[in-house]
Amino acid sequence: MTPARIHLEYYDKLLLAIVASLGFGMAIGLATSVAFLTGLAGGAVLATVFVYDAMFRNPPIPAGSARAKVAAVVWHAFLLVTVGAAVV
Repeated sequence: MTPARIHLEYYDKLLLAIVASLGFGMAIGLATSVAFLTGLAGGAVLATVFVYDAMFRNPPIPAGSARAKVAAVVWHAFLLVTVGAAVV
């Protein structure tokens, strides 16, 4: 019997990369002398690269969509709040 193959599409891989980068930042914060929130903020910055790719370089919906622009603004606002919380 042949083992089942899991076929991940492009956006599935991007979602996994986002989760992995946040997990990596969290692991750095827990396993090293780096503060937890600083590690998590670093992971969020890395995750932003993948979000940018998914939203602007290869969007699943038309690039000029207002919905994509709103999602980008919300994500970057969240990122700024997270980095701000890590710094304070």
